Amino acid sequence: MGKKLNSLNDLGGFVFSTNNKFEFNEEQNEETTDPSKQFLEAHFSNKGRAGKTVTVISGFVGNKADLKSLSKLLKTKCGVGGSIKDNEILIQGNYRDKIMIILKNEGYNVKRVGG
Repeated sequence: MGKKLNSLNDLGGFVFSTNNKFEFNEEQNEETTDPSKQFLEAHFSNKGRAGKTVTVISGFVGNKADLKSLSKLLKTKCGVGGSIKDNEILIQGNYRDKIMIILKNEGYNVKRVGG
Protein backbone atom coordinates (compact mmCIF):
# COMPACT_ATOMS: atom_id res chain seq x y z
CA MET A 1 0.00 0.00 0.00
CA GLY A 2 1.23 3.53 -0.79
CA LYS A 3 1.91 6.58 1.32
CA LYS A 4 -1.09 8.06 3.13
CA LEU A 5 -2.10 11.51 1.87
CA ASN A 6 -3.01 14.04 4.54
CA SER A 7 -3.96 16.90 2.22
CA LEU A 8 -4.03 17.95 -1.42
CA ASN A 9 -0.59 19.54 -0.92
CA ASP A 10 0.81 16.00 -0.59
CA LEU A 11 -0.02 15.52 -4.28
CA GLY A 12 2.46 18.25 -5.20
CA GLY A 13 0.15 21.16 -5.87
CA PHE A 14 -1.57 21.08 -9.26
CA VAL A 15 -3.96 18.15 -9.60
CA PHE A 16 -6.49 18.64 -12.42
CA SER A 17 -8.33 21.40 -14.23
CA THR A 18 -11.62 21.13 -16.12
CA ASN A 19 -10.85 24.38 -17.99
CA ASN A 20 -9.93 23.45 -21.59
CA LYS A 21 -8.04 26.73 -22.10
CA PHE A 22 -5.97 26.41 -18.92
CA GLU A 23 -2.23 26.17 -19.51
CA PHE A 24 -0.16 24.80 -16.68
CA ASN A 25 2.99 26.82 -16.05
CA GLU A 26 5.15 25.29 -13.34
CA GLU A 27 7.45 28.33 -13.12
CA GLN A 28 5.31 31.14 -11.80
CA ASN A 29 6.63 34.48 -12.96
CA GLU A 30 5.20 36.36 -10.02
CA GLU A 31 6.77 39.77 -9.68
CA THR A 32 8.69 40.35 -6.46
CA THR A 33 7.37 43.13 -4.27
CA ASP A 34 9.81 45.88 -3.32
CA PRO A 35 11.59 45.01 -0.01
CA SER A 36 10.36 48.20 1.68
CA LYS A 37 6.75 47.09 1.04
CA GLN A 38 7.23 43.55 2.34
CA PHE A 39 6.39 42.54 5.89
CA LEU A 40 8.33 39.45 6.91
CA GLU A 41 7.94 37.49 10.14
CA ALA A 42 10.89 35.91 11.94
CA HIS A 43 10.35 33.16 14.48
CA PHE A 44 12.04 29.98 15.54
CA SER A 45 10.60 26.52 15.78
CA ASN A 46 11.60 22.98 16.59
CA LYS A 47 8.21 21.41 15.94
CA GLY A 48 8.47 18.29 13.78
CA ARG A 49 12.25 18.56 13.49
CA ALA A 50 13.43 16.03 16.08
CA GLY A 51 14.12 18.81 18.60
CA LYS A 52 16.40 20.76 16.28
CA THR A 53 15.76 24.50 16.23
CA VAL A 54 15.33 26.42 12.99
CA THR A 55 14.68 30.09 12.32
CA VAL A 56 11.67 30.53 10.05
CA ILE A 57 11.22 33.58 7.81
CA SER A 58 7.72 33.85 6.35
CA GLY A 59 5.67 36.40 4.44
CA PHE A 60 7.93 36.82 1.38
CA VAL A 61 6.00 37.96 -1.70
CA GLY A 62 7.75 37.26 -4.97
CA ASN A 63 9.11 34.68 -7.35
CA LYS A 64 11.08 31.57 -6.44
CA ALA A 65 14.39 32.89 -7.79
CA ASP A 66 14.31 35.95 -5.52
CA LEU A 67 13.29 33.80 -2.55
CA LYS A 68 16.25 31.50 -3.26
CA SER A 69 18.68 34.41 -3.49
CA LEU A 70 17.40 35.87 -0.19
CA SER A 71 17.75 32.44 1.42
CA LYS A 72 21.31 32.12 0.11
CA LEU A 73 22.20 35.57 1.46
CA LEU A 74 20.90 34.68 4.94
CA LYS A 75 22.64 31.29 4.98
CA THR A 76 25.93 32.84 3.87
CA LYS A 77 25.83 35.69 6.40
CA CYS A 78 24.95 33.32 9.25
CA GLY A 79 27.38 30.62 8.10
CA VAL A 80 24.80 27.85 8.42
CA GLY A 81 22.63 25.64 6.25
CA GLY A 82 18.98 25.95 5.49
CA SER A 83 16.26 25.38 2.94
CA ILE A 84 13.02 26.69 1.49
CA LYS A 85 9.74 24.92 2.23
CA ASP A 86 6.18 26.12 1.57
CA ASN A 87 7.44 29.59 0.59
CA GLU A 88 9.23 29.96 3.94
CA ILE A 89 12.98 30.22 4.50
CA LEU A 90 14.29 27.77 7.11
CA ILE A 91 17.70 28.55 8.63
CA GLN A 92 19.33 25.94 10.88
CA GLY A 93 19.69 27.20 14.45
CA ASN A 94 18.27 30.15 16.38
CA TYR A 95 19.61 33.15 14.45
CA ARG A 96 16.46 35.24 14.62
CA ASP A 97 18.04 38.44 15.95
CA LYS A 98 20.96 38.31 13.50
CA ILE A 99 18.63 37.58 10.58
CA MET A 100 16.34 40.46 11.55
CA ILE A 101 19.30 42.86 11.41
CA ILE A 102 20.39 41.50 8.01
CA LEU A 103 16.86 41.80 6.59
CA LYS A 104 16.44 45.35 7.92
CA ASN A 105 19.76 46.31 6.29
CA GLU A 106 18.39 44.88 3.01
CA GLY A 107 15.33 47.14 3.34
CA TYR A 108 12.72 44.61 4.54
CA ASN A 109 10.19 45.25 7.31
CA VAL A 110 10.69 42.44 9.82
CA LYS A 111 8.55 41.54 12.82
CA ARG A 112 9.66 39.25 15.63
CA VAL A 113 7.07 36.56 16.33
CA GLY A 114 7.00 34.44 19.47
CA GLY A 115 9.29 34.29 22.53
